[in-house]
Amino acid sequence: MARAENKVTAGPTAQMVANLARKLRVRKGWTQEQLGSELGFSGAAVSAMETLAQPASDDMLVELERVLGDGMDIFEDARVPLRLEKFPEQFKDFATIEQRAVVLQMYEVFLINGLFQTEDYARAVIGGGYPSLPEQRVEQLVQARMERQALFDRQPAASIELILEEAVLRRPIGSAEIMRNQLRHLATCARRRNVTLDVLPLDCGISGEHAGDQGGMTLVETPEHDHLGYLELQGESLLITDPAKVSTYARRYAKIRAQALGPRESLGLIEELAGEHR
Repeated sequence: MARAENKVTAGPTAQMVANLARKLRVRKGWTQEQLGSELGFSGAAVSAMETLAQPASDDMLVELERVLGDGMDIFEDARVPLRLEKFPEQFKDFATIEQRAVVLQMYEVFLINGLFQTEDYARAVIGGGYPSLPEQRVEQLVQARMERQALFDRQPAASIELILEEAVLRRPIGSAEIMRNQLRHLATCARRRNVTLDVLPLDCGISGEHAGDQGGMTLVETPEHDHLGYLELQGESLLITDPAKVSTYARRYAKIRAQALGPRESLGLIEELAGEHR
């Protein structure tokens, strides 16, 4: 059964989906188990959705539309707003921009970017943070992070670039097995035609220059060809729209990329490190 705080904190779209699904189920005379069978989910999953213990996943919304939607696209139209409700408050505004991006350029210094995380790595990161989160909220955030990865297969394809500090690859998260699988997943992502993945080596600053010493960043080109910057740190975020500032970030990013290993060398290093996590 859902705890009281779930009902209070659930967003309006999650509440609408839960209420509508329950009413349509009752109208058909189905139990939660029967609806679950029609959807390809368990009765417990249907109960969790209806009681707001766990908002409907994207896959569940697709099936709800098929089984209960009656061609009205009610559950289909709920997919995007419900996905946004699952994100942390500081990320919600950027999430829509990210999914529409023509070009994404990211530089990460502490952790692997969420778009490239495996489910286990994401769970270890989110569940191990401070302050600690309830297990249900951890799972909701993990699910939301995994759903972001639909961007990789979106058409028209987005151009996605990621530069990772080598330290990120060497920093074990969760367990050796989780890290090994994460690195293998990174290698798979790097082989995508619309993805470029570079590694900034640990000894980058040995010559006295380190263009990435001011931290991570994300640069975006929108379908309207606007150029934006996005920064996130300590649970706070900043969307940068001023052209002069975005230009400075873009030039800094270009310098970081010039100091990084090339895609082929980077892939080789990732595969080598994956073999060391045993």
